[in-house]
Amino acid sequence: MKDTLKHRGMRKNLADIVAAKGVTDNKVLDAIKTIPRHLFLDSSFEDHAYQDKAFPIGADQTISQPYTVAFQTELLEVKPNAKILEIGTGSGYQTAVLMHLRAKVYTIERQLELFKTTSLFFNKMHYRPKKMIFGDGYKGLPEEAPFDGIIVTAGAPEVPRPLMAQLKVGGRLVIPVGTDEQIMTLFVRKSEKEFEKKEFGSFRFVPLLEDKN
Repeated sequence: MKDTLKHRGMRKNLADIVAAKGVTDNKVLDAIKTIPRHLFLDSSFEDHAYQDKAFPIGADQTISQPYTVAFQTELLEVKPNAKILEIGTGSGYQTAVLMHLRAKVYTIERQLELFKTTSLFFNKMHYRPKKMIFGDGYKGLPEEAPFDGIIVTAGAPEVPRPLMAQLKVGGRLVIPVGTDEQIMTLFVRKSEKEFEKKEFGSFRFVPLLEDKN
């Protein structure tokens, strides 16, 4: 598949829709405008790529709604060279948005099928996250901690303690918390033991699964 003038026009419209819903960070909107979302989907679903909705990508997972991607990214307040941990690589679209903002992205995917296909896709597209790991997102990535930001792209019934521990002082964790429906939640680490918590309304995500072994 190619990236055409038509695709670029559709992306601009999508960025306008996302902005109308309240996303104001111009760098995030530029990422939505720039990244060819249709390449992250099977070519037969190209018509769905620039609608503001989630879409199935296999292994019972979805590519998140563009507004949700933009909203979570805006909450993260990504600075250039920030060290960001992403829990749930999925199609790689959120990863690409973070890399567009010049973050150093460490991303974890627990579905082997998705891990393999997205790894191949990243190679083909020359996307270079710092690390892409097949593993349990609940555990985070302690060997690379601390992180400036952590973003979770699946619904967590509760906040995994390892993720809180792996956040720098001043760092931000953006996570949808809940079972049937999730509340988008931001934690800012104020000190070793103190976190500020803010909530930002209801969203729906696929569940964040924990490896029990």
